[in-house]
Amino acid sequence: MSDVIKLLPEHVANQIAAGEVIQRPASVVKELLDNAIDAEATLVQLVIREGGKIFIQVIDNGKGMSPTDARMCWERHATSKITQTEDIYHIKTNGFRGEALASVASVAQVELKTKNAQDAIGTLILIEGSEVKKQEGVACNRGTSVVVKNLFYNIPARRNFLKSNPVETRHIFDEFTRAALAHPEIAFTLHNNNEEVYNLRGGDLPQRIEQVFGYKIGDHLLTAYEETTIATIKGYVGKPEHAKKTRGEQFFFVNNRFIKDAYLNHAVMSCYENLISKEQFPFYVICIDIDPTQIDVNVHPTKTEIKFEDERSLYQILRAVCKKAIGEHYHVPTYVPSNDDSFLNLGSRFTPTQTPNNYQPNSESPHVSNPNTGVGFNNNRDSFTVNRTQNKDWQELFGILEKKDTIGDVGPKRFNKTIDELALEEEQNSARHFTQIHGTFILSQIKSGVMLIDMQAAHERVLYEKYMQALLNQPMATQQKLFPKTIALNAADAMLLNDLLADIRALGFDVNDLGGNTFSINGVPAELNHYNEQHLVDEVLENYKKQSGSTKHQNIARILAQRASVKPGTRLSVEEMNTLVDELFACSENKLSPSGKSCFSALTIDEIYKLLN
Repeated sequence: MSDVIKLLPEHVANQIAAGEVIQRPASVVKELLDNAIDAEATLVQLVIREGGKIFIQVIDNGKGMSPTDARMCWERHATSKITQTEDIYHIKTNGFRGEALASVASVAQVELKTKNAQDAIGTLILIEGSEVKKQEGVACNRGTSVVVKNLFYNIPARRNFLKSNPVETRHIFDEFTRAALAHPEIAFTLHNNNEEVYNLRGGDLPQRIEQVFGYKIGDHLLTAYEETTIATIKGYVGKPEHAKKTRGEQFFFVNNRFIKDAYLNHAVMSCYENLISKEQFPFYVICIDIDPTQIDVNVHPTKTEIKFEDERSLYQILRAVCKKAIGEHYHVPTYVPSNDDSFLNLGSRFTPTQTPNNYQPNSESPHVSNPNTGVGFNNNRDSFTVNRTQNKDWQELFGILEKKDTIGDVGPKRFNKTIDELALEEEQNSARHFTQIHGTFILSQIKSGVMLIDMQAAHERVLYEKYMQALLNQPMATQQKLFPKTIALNAADAMLLNDLLADIRALGFDVNDLGGNTFSINGVPAELNHYNEQHLVDEVLENYKKQSGSTKHQNIARILAQRASVKPGTRLSVEEMNTLVDELFACSENKLSPSGKSCFSALTIDEIYKLLN
């Protein structure tokens, strides 16, 4: 039998490695930014086009490379960061594995220009699919410029898996934001499709947070700081009242390296227990300085996960630091009763045992009242009530009511209808026998048995089809707001909202782009008029990011239907239940809600008998 195991060709091995390291354009941006930061640059410029699919450029003013280093950096496992195994456990730089540039070169067309302080001229290298096409001297400034064109041009299957340009651009913005927060002392710029998105000056972390998010210390953020023998923790946590209903503004940095850690995230979130709802997420930027020997950064290809030697202790320290920061600056107001004779203790002066001298309560009634105000204290319900009899006497005095009328007569003119008309109306309203169960389900009798309808799922389906019609050809009416609301978004969300503006306007939103990532909301759909505009837009954007496998119109319609649907616990009248059921069964698809829940279920008489026997 012949031998079957062979060594892979170098370019094939590089493409396989690229599958681990280079997942999308944002992965290229991350590796290039890491190299620029490790080169001790004070200015890093990022330029992208078409979501990074056709053009990515990173320019830095760092140390640069010699002609030999410029050629060697494209080889697999070539790095200046480590020389022996022990160095892995003392890593303080961002990149170190020596696979990033080789992986990029294997799946793209790359141009490198670099020059160090010692050389008179720089070096130009052109590479396509791991093959060096040109290397020559070139005039350039000190530092390095890397251009990556046509990512995955030689692997069409991988390119087809990339998302739309706005989605890929948002991922690039995320990587840029993480690098900018981890190194606030470095100036960063970002241009997208020839437009400047960020121009961040070098400074400290509070300044960088304000530049990126607009949050200020004192107004939005609380300082968290503690030095221990295990680690030094410093950073900022958001005030509870500014928590959002979307994720994305939570950052952990360990030795200036961005990481994701659900365990540490739980430590911070637990500090907000009973201060925010479960659907809200606070802002935080936490920087952890720890001995490199106490962590292992080589556990994930993208280096976003870290193993800690003493994770439990770090959890307790982090939780204590954040809880202290919130506790010192966020005080829950306490009620201290006043000793003064004021309206705050008015109720205590009119109790059954402490009544005015000029008033004797009726012993047959448990209700004690003040004859001057018409307000009394009900012993049975322990609450203030209105003395309706006295109020009626006052109304009679001023001719508001005639003596023959009663309080029950005020309202709709039902007394104009005959007894027979009222009886017929009640019979029609109850003909379908609707009953609401626990404010969640609608029970209706049908010929074969009974039907149970999920109120929220049914309403979601009705609204979803209504919104889809609006997006296709029937724009919805807008409920104009008396006072327009101005909201500010980060650059990635602002770009995404601009991409969705035409569609959400068809759904009844009146939104204008004011520039500078700021928008004015002048009107919203009528059923959403009572929602907070900032939270509403945040939720639409966050949920849209998570949706996949559907068209843009389907995603938007599904998100708003879920947001506007009637929630469990809402009491519906017989007429409202009747309307909801009629609209549900008029839908083209009425069995499932857009989120996949069953809208209704029927039980026959025989099935009910089986349940009871």
